[in-house]
Amino acid sequence: MGGEIYFDPCYNGNPLVNAMSIGIVKLDSIASAKAKGIGNQVLYVGSSTGRDGIHGATFASVELSEESEAKRPNVQCGDPFMEKLLIEATLEALATGGIVGIQDMGAAGLTCGTSEMSAKGSLGMTIDIQKVPRRETGMNAYEVLLSESQERMLAVVEQGREEEVAAVFHKWGLNAAYIGVMTETGNVQVWDGERLEADIPAKSLADECPTYYLDAAEPEYIAQVQSADFSSLAEPESYGDVLLKLLSTPSIASKRWVWEQYDTMVQTQTEVLPGRGDAAVLTIREANGRKIAATTDCNPRFCYLDPFVGAQLAVAEAARNLSCVGAVPAALTDCLNFPSPEKPAGFWQFRRAVEGMAQAADFFKTPVVSGNVSFYNETPEGAIYPTPTVGMVGVIPEGVEPMGLAFQNDGDLIYLLRPIGTESATGIAGSEYLYRVFGRAEGKPELDLAAEASVQKVVREAVAGALIQSAHDCAEGGFMTAVAESCLAGNKGAEIRFAITDFVGKDGNDLPWSTVMFGESPSRIVVTVKEGTKEQAALLDLCEQNGVESVFIGQVKGSNKLDAAGLLELSLDQLREAFEGAIPKIMGK
Repeated sequence: MGGEIYFDPCYNGNPLVNAMSIGIVKLDSIASAKAKGIGNQVLYVGSSTGRDGIHGATFASVELSEESEAKRPNVQCGDPFMEKLLIEATLEALATGGIVGIQDMGAAGLTCGTSEMSAKGSLGMTIDIQKVPRRETGMNAYEVLLSESQERMLAVVEQGREEEVAAVFHKWGLNAAYIGVMTETGNVQVWDGERLEADIPAKSLADECPTYYLDAAEPEYIAQVQSADFSSLAEPESYGDVLLKLLSTPSIASKRWVWEQYDTMVQTQTEVLPGRGDAAVLTIREANGRKIAATTDCNPRFCYLDPFVGAQLAVAEAARNLSCVGAVPAALTDCLNFPSPEKPAGFWQFRRAVEGMAQAADFFKTPVVSGNVSFYNETPEGAIYPTPTVGMVGVIPEGVEPMGLAFQNDGDLIYLLRPIGTESATGIAGSEYLYRVFGRAEGKPELDLAAEASVQKVVREAVAGALIQSAHDCAEGGFMTAVAESCLAGNKGAEIRFAITDFVGKDGNDLPWSTVMFGESPSRIVVTVKEGTKEQAALLDLCEQNGVESVFIGQVKGSNKLDAAGLLELSLDQLREAFEGAIPKIMGK
């Protein structure tokens, strides 16, 4: 229901797929993965175990080569229908109260489940792998323990309730086999019938992980790209052609071709659909209609230019997108995709990105509650950009109606909200404009966390107070692209009337029109407000109180065109063809 798709040649041989799944839980019904009770039985439930997925976790973190191509069967095969059965059966079994600990079998399969649950409970576990349901013959202990076959769970069941709990899983047509027992030893013992295959302290596998201190060195390219000079760049002959080019760039263009292939209304709880707001919004029926918002963000080019600031910008943009729909950022998860950490440059990128993300997450009070790391994303052709993807969830205060990005009413005034005095010629750094027009991935991105927070606070309060009609953050393609997207979403034209003097750089000099329209300085949001109303006055007062500049840039018009200060004039049909038609055209649809 929400996300983003980013394109760059660095992913051609190593595409990334990061997914965030959101669930809700009653606070008094949280199931723990902590094993309890000496003598309690260990229950295996779900699908049978096969050879698929053996070394799946390690395959996910190897540098792709001709040799690794032969290992593609390591990737596990999922069965969504079986997964749904397992989810429903697990919830029903938990409701019996007979399960005292439960965990899914993820990376490393049984090895992970047995050691982690035991370590969390400071107990031991003895299992017999001959009792593990299998769908392939001839599997040895090593294969059974490391298989990552999907749709499997490991549970610890209270003594005396074994049949009751197993019956629930059998009712749903799933395997339910007791394969072991909890012990006081602190060790995980693995038997294959009468043969002892393994006997190892659980904490040595789950808690006492090795710590690696790897060499780190700033890559040579950093100094070169960050010192790039853009002062001699020629202005484009047609700003209109540039805007159309940016709107048709796959990283910016509408992703409708993708989201229409999926059901974004499962259980009809999605309130703000894809393309209608800066973040998706869900209504949670079980929480009396309270609403949450979700987004995923990362600009890998920024992270390539400066991993520390780039990771901060990923956190900031995620929080900004939530703020634009009226949500208070609450927590995040991360998918840290990086090249080989065994190369000093790769580990330096990783370390700096983690440090930047940690600082930003702490500043925005959005704890990192989960995540994963994928290393060795390289091919013989080269490495991916550092890609610390951020998934973030926010909570919309009670009584607040979520805000969309679409222009709403003819005559509404358009304002650009931004930190005071932060416009800079460096706003072109890492921009789609610089890359698409000049073929340059250069510059040093910037971010002022305090200024970013002030702009977000103003927008959240403006949404909560029903002061504004729309809100859309400026990201890839700059603020002119954001304006065009809001025009298309609302099927409304706009007349942009800004002056170049509204965009004076830190050095006191006017910025080039290209930087003004297509630069990607952070912490900027385009909003609309009804003209001559108390809401307009309240918005301007709110900005002044929080040190945020409100730059009047134009007005929503009923006309079928976007007219920007005489610099460009394009019809909505032209904008729509570029924006909506780009990906279907590329995909041949």
